[in-house]
Amino acid sequence: MVIKVFLATSSGSTAIKKKQQDVVGFLEALKVDYTQLDIACNEENRMWMRQNVPEEKKPSNGIPLPPQIFNEESYCGDYETFFDAKEDNSVYAFLGLAPPPGSKDVPEVDQNGDAYADEDEAEGGEGGEEEDVAEPEETDATEGGGDQEPEITGHAEEDEEQDEDLQSEEEEELRQLEEEEEPDIEEEGEEEYLEETQEDEAE
Repeated sequence: MVIKVFLATSSGSTAIKKKQQDVVGFLEALKVDYTQLDIACNEENRMWMRQNVPEEKKPSNGIPLPPQIFNEESYCGDYETFFDAKEDNSVYAFLGLAPPPGSKDVPEVDQNGDAYADEDEAEGGEGGEEEDVAEPEETDATEGGGDQEPEITGHAEEDEEQDEDLQSEEEEELRQLEEEEEPDIEEEGEEEYLEETQEDEAE
């Protein structure tokens, strides 16, 4: 199977040139066999590329721009999808090729399944320990909350007692005032009685 990369060698767009160089350079780095097909100088290549790019992959104007990548007759994608595959280390899957041994395209679990499984278990164990540590913290927080409630209640009771004390003090003050006033009234009555008595005696 041959990878076909459709390019425009005489393109005036700097962006297109950069994308084409990126694709070609990456394929060469991976030592993937590919063929460059120029659509600028070859009308047949341009027509074939346009006809074989799926409709849903074409831009709104219906004219796909290079670079476009095919595996024989099968469409792989454009630069954007190629770039995404490169970022995900899945270029071989994108190209429809079997990844070579030791390639990043091979799932890591298949290469070192035991090692990763052990790490997962270790992470799970650490998580379990964290949960164990978290439980007593929650218990402490709950106990702390329990300790706070009686304190709040105690403050409320103290406030009530203070209010009662104030009321009792006020009542005592009123009683004292009343008691002080009563003797004055009695004394005034006695004085009037003595005066009347003295007048009667004088007469």
